[in-house]
Amino acid sequence: MNLDHTVFLAQRYERVWQLYEQLGFTLSPPSRHFAAGTSGSEPTLGCTANRCAYFGDSFVELIGIVDAKAGDPWHVLPIVARGDGLHGVSFGVPDTEAAERRLREAGLSKSGVLSLQRDVDTPEGPRTARFRSVHLLRDRTPEGILHTAEHLTPEYVFQPQFLSHANTAKGLDSVQLVVADADLSAYTRRYEQILGQKPANNSFAMGTGRLDLVPVTRLDDVLPGEQAPRLPYFAAQTVAVETLTPARKLAADAGLPTVDLRGGGFFVPAAHAGGAAIAFVER
Repeated sequence: MNLDHTVFLAQRYERVWQLYEQLGFTLSPPSRHFAAGTSGSEPTLGCTANRCAYFGDSFVELIGIVDAKAGDPWHVLPIVARGDGLHGVSFGVPDTEAAERRLREAGLSKSGVLSLQRDVDTPEGPRTARFRSVHLLRDRTPEGILHTAEHLTPEYVFQPQFLSHANTAKGLDSVQLVVADADLSAYTRRYEQILGQKPANNSFAMGTGRLDLVPVTRLDDVLPGEQAPRLPYFAAQTVAVETLTPARKLAADAGLPTVDLRGGGFFVPAAHAGGAAIAFVER
């Protein structure tokens, strides 16, 4: 599996989109979701639309609740009711059927294979980006929305005009999931099942990207000054950049505070980044 994309949900989505543009991300135009609620059913219009920062092999998905009265086939409204922020992760897989079988046999999923599509603009005109996904059971993943992603039309997603960013971003580096200290072992075992691999020092390094399990007593070491609003929760997403200087300047120009990371790089605190910290590291 790979770290395909993060799932940032927001009621105040226009402000989040603006913030990420101020931080130097080139965002795709707004695109409504059409999602299937059950395996084998046709996708229907949902209550969400996204704008994304694409990197070629991963992306940040910024989802807005643009019409709460529309359908909610993927049940995002109960999650965003917790507040705007980073509420999920999608893991890329080459074979959705194989992923569905493995996760179902592990007792982690009952969704079957679900379809998702979005209409997108391309230089040749509108096209439909199509995906397949397996959703993990919410009662096994109280941290938020976890699912797999198989890109059926990657050429409509990773379009060249969206891959260059003023902050020199090149890819998703990692996601930080904060858990109670007493639950760390249980979460480690669960993510071993989800990802099919063992961690090193509470971190799961995938083909691209990494997921870090952070015991809450170490939160200040990882993200100095951040406070956990609840447990478990996704505290931050970290983006790899060619060089930190442009990203720092863009944050300063936007009037956003930054905090140095102890291992190098910096982050914008959750309170100033729409509900979840956004970090930048050189890779």
